Amino acid sequence: MPQMQNDPNQPQDALPPPEAAPSLNWRRHDPEARLGFRTGRFTDTGLYLPLLIGLFLGALAYAGFFAIRESTVGQMLMERGQIPYFITFLTTWSLGILWVKSMKLKLQRKALQLPIMPSAADYVLAPRTAPIILRRIYAMVDNPRHFVVLNRIEAALSNLRNIGRISDVSEILTTQAGNDDDHMVSSYSLVKGFVWAIPVLGFVGTVLGLSEAIGSFGGVLSKSEDLANLTIALKDVTAGLSVAFDTTLLGLVASLFVQLLIVTLMKREEDFLHDCTEFCHIQVVGRLRLLDADQPAAPAKN
Repeated sequence: MPQMQNDPNQPQDALPPPEAAPSLNWRRHDPEARLGFRTGRFTDTGLYLPLLIGLFLGALAYAGFFAIRESTVGQMLMERGQIPYFITFLTTWSLGILWVKSMKLKLQRKALQLPIMPSAADYVLAPRTAPIILRRIYAMVDNPRHFVVLNRIEAALSNLRNIGRISDVSEILTTQAGNDDDHMVSSYSLVKGFVWAIPVLGFVGTVLGLSEAIGSFGGVLSKSEDLANLTIALKDVTAGLSVAFDTTLLGLVASLFVQLLIVTLMKREEDFLHDCTEFCHIQVVGRLRLLDADQPAAPAKN
């Protein structure tokens, strides 16, 4: 990027520092890009890193469960068929998605702390000064389109010379804010699907357990001739009922836990998007003056 010459009409802090290294670098600071994985946009996640995190957490969890396999929780997770394994895997995969999203959200928040606009209270943003701010942004980040607030500001300032009214700039920022809200909601689609699938797996385990229990009970009635044999054979029936009720309980508890984490993270992300909107209105719309030396004044009316 060519080095800019000082403009005597602008405050010195309006200029980006020459040859400055970017304060935020997407490839170095994004958790997925840093490890070479394909990244999602903004706080969205790719597929592979959360999946690997889920597999690791699942293996770690069952290593711990094995140590307590004789307890009620250990038996519920390790002696109730295959359904608890699938429930655990979807739960840990969900945790991987939410953890990566939380790390991405922290990175996005750092962009709000950048001194994008000059600190002078009387600084005026106009079509002739917009390129200065854009160069200032590019001196601080490697690519502003990876960051929510910087992407909004770049979209507004890049079209500033083609805009006639401040309300048009505000409309651009509002449209961008709506798009970001929609993208934020859609970024939770996969993990919300897991929240739906986890209790369904629990109900599948219930059906399988009840089927096993009823089948065993029918066999007991047909083969047992006395009460002693009947009592012993009923143990197989109760084992099937344990599978039925334990998998349902496990699925409901796991889905509730993940749902609470989703709600908490979505609230944090909504607060962040609100802060981005407030930042843009204060730092961009609030400083904007479209009628300056670069534009002819409107003719006076008699």
